Amino acid sequence: MVDAQSVAILVLVGLGLFFTFVSTAGVLRLPDIYSRAHTASQADTLGAGFTLAAVALALGLETGSYKTVLLLFFIFITNPTAAHAIARAAEEEGIEPWTTDDDRTDEELYRDSNVETDGGDRE
Repeated sequence: MVDAQSVAILVLVGLGLFFTFVSTAGVLRLPDIYSRAHTASQADTLGAGFTLAAVALALGLETGSYKTVLLLFFIFITNPTAAHAIARAAEEEGIEPWTTDDDRTDEELYRDSNVETDGGDRE
């Protein structure tokens, strides 16, 4: 007989795997750094959150579950912050977001993204 806790753990792990695979597909398939950073911060955070919630539920009221909840809190804070830092660095380097009316080839985009900068502030 399967109890409710086991079903909840399986559902949480399934949701965690789903969002992690969505995040992986997004990072591999999306066209620019901005949309990749978005999917990595959003879907990956959800995937890790659901999976860690399943671990905390499986451990019960032990020291390990408290540490898992702290790790979950840490991931919820750091993943979006890291994605913001990556997107901001890309914007400061002058990397333009991909648009549907952009007809440049991948080689042209790569060549344009390798323009040397002086590292100073843009005005």
